[in-house]
Amino acid sequence: MTRPNVINASVSPKGSLETLSQREVQQLGKVGSGGLHQLFRQCALAILNTGARVDNAKTILEAYADFEVQIHQQDRGVRLELINAPADAFVDGEMIASTREMLFSALRDIVYTESELGGQRVDLDSSGGITDYVFHLLRNARTLRPGLEPKMVVCWGGHSISIEEYKYTKKVGHELGLRNLDICTGCGPGVMKGPMKGATIAHAKQRILEGRYLGITEPGIIAAEAPNPIVNELVIMPDIEKRLEAFVRVGHGIIIFPGGAGTAEEFLYLLGILMHPDNRDLPFPVILTGPRSAEAYLQQLHAFVGETLGAQAQQHYRIIIDDPTEVARCMAAGLKEVERFRRERNDAFHFNWLLHIEESFQRPFDPTHANMEALQLTLDVPPHELAANLRRAFSGIVAGNVKDKGIRLIEQHGPYRIHGDPRIMQPLDALLQAFVDQHRMKLPGGADYEPCYRVVS
Repeated sequence: MTRPNVINASVSPKGSLETLSQREVQQLGKVGSGGLHQLFRQCALAILNTGARVDNAKTILEAYADFEVQIHQQDRGVRLELINAPADAFVDGEMIASTREMLFSALRDIVYTESELGGQRVDLDSSGGITDYVFHLLRNARTLRPGLEPKMVVCWGGHSISIEEYKYTKKVGHELGLRNLDICTGCGPGVMKGPMKGATIAHAKQRILEGRYLGITEPGIIAAEAPNPIVNELVIMPDIEKRLEAFVRVGHGIIIFPGGAGTAEEFLYLLGILMHPDNRDLPFPVILTGPRSAEAYLQQLHAFVGETLGAQAQQHYRIIIDDPTEVARCMAAGLKEVERFRRERNDAFHFNWLLHIEESFQRPFDPTHANMEALQLTLDVPPHELAANLRRAFSGIVAGNVKDKGIRLIEQHGPYRIHGDPRIMQPLDALLQAFVDQHRMKLPGGADYEPCYRVVS
């Protein structure tokens, strides 16, 4: 492998870390020397690789094996010393402004997460406590802005999509931006970038200067999918479950574009929540969409939901094919209904408190071989619980595909074995095979995909 161009640099913060208390400075010092150091190093390296077409954490870490980041305390502040950092993050020796912002956002979130866990007010043993924890993390990141009408549209979909699909996401983002709607994604490439890019142009046309491009990620994901440069608010949640809850608490509606295992995971998580009886009357617009070439994919996903979770689950979303304007119109109309509903109940616009999320959806899932094999994938469990277990199966596949820990587990023990009822396993196997055939498991242009799983009926 060709040795990448690197640079040494010293960087000072801009934003929330410019003024710090003594205690906060001490906490940052712990990140620089203790167990959190490797986590921050990994996140920092991913951010400095913004725009790179690599989705394998192990590959990035190996390419910059001699990269190091040191945290130096100053008078009521900090300075980062970067050694052998990716040169593409700099222009004429100066770090790109968005990269610097995201770098210190990562440091902010990692420190605050650790600080909260060590505090007395965090209760991770109850569903309400976990939701409060998510709230505090988002508030600290200055993501929650009271008074703004509901207009945050979450866009989910794959990082590995065709050029046609990518252009379509830009068109949808453009139509959303023309209607003064903001965009929230997982902050990476592909579908996570396209809607933001389209909305940026539309916001410029409408002379909207405060357009929000919110990226929500977690350490295992950000290491594999570096943030795209359009993101102007980056939040790193502690794990995938907190990240998913952040999406549905902050977002007012969700658009799902074509994707792979990660998109299926998000979709199943959402359906499992919306299918719960306590959320029956709660408005939450969900649209599946893509260009004409993606119609077969969307219909296959729709059929998979029907075969595994039933027709009731299919009532929670609408499919719109090759019509960006209609997607935006439907979403804007759905958000008006969200606004009406929350005004009637005096619920906050900035955080969806009324949405009920079962504790089983909030507990972190560790995708070990034993845990993957033990998943209950049968029609005997209630549909919303089956959705949760299917979500965990896809979460494991994502880990085996792109996360450093998951990749190493697969290297050591071979593919995950996924067991279950044949009536579930057969549609699952067909869907996963379609993802492989359509090159939705990895970024295009890389090596042939080697499945990290085996489906066993």
